Amino acid sequence: MLGSLFDKSFAFLALLLFAPFILSISLVILLKEGRPIFFAHKRVGQNGEPFKCIKFRTMVVDADEQLKKLLDSDPDARAQWAANQKLDDDPRVSCIGEFFRITSLDELPQFWNVLRGEMAIVGPRPIVKDELEHYGRHANVYLSVRPGITGLWQVSGRSNTTYEERVALDVEYVRNRTFWGDVRIILKTVKVMLTVDGAK
Repeated sequence: MLGSLFDKSFAFLALLLFAPFILSISLVILLKEGRPIFFAHKRVGQNGEPFKCIKFRTMVVDADEQLKKLLDSDPDARAQWAANQKLDDDPRVSCIGEFFRITSLDELPQFWNVLRGEMAIVGPRPIVKDELEHYGRHANVYLSVRPGITGLWQVSGRSNTTYEERVALDVEYVRNRTFWGDVRIILKTVKVMLTVDGAK
């Protein structure tokens, strides 16, 4: 109960504080890339409940088609996607989208997910349903809590980690989480955002 109250209070204050940034980013995307401004992607929530994770749109409009075309034609990209669900050189990401991703500004709308009770400020990474298989016997551990805007993975190397390391970090967080541990992760997140360490 205390954690939920903290999360929603934090999210409400964050949305007020970042309102000028949110409006400015929305305007930049609208002028440079057009609509839609936001992208809502289905992710797995607590107890397996699906929800739409909201971000600023950082990809081109036909992102799904471009990904399929790349994976069909490039074996190296297909292997990298299968291993990490990420690409080092992702053709789907727009120029301004790359900047928003590096600075994590694309994730500001997720504070709305926190207000809706779908996410926490600190928690495991939001993942899609297909990624659950990577968690194996630890899948229930992941599903026992709400995914977070930030978490142990985000302050532990982020894109510089393997998928197996990401899973281990998520499981470690859930099994050892405390309120003050969450506060430390939030403070570390500020440092990571300012130095764009490991972000991509």
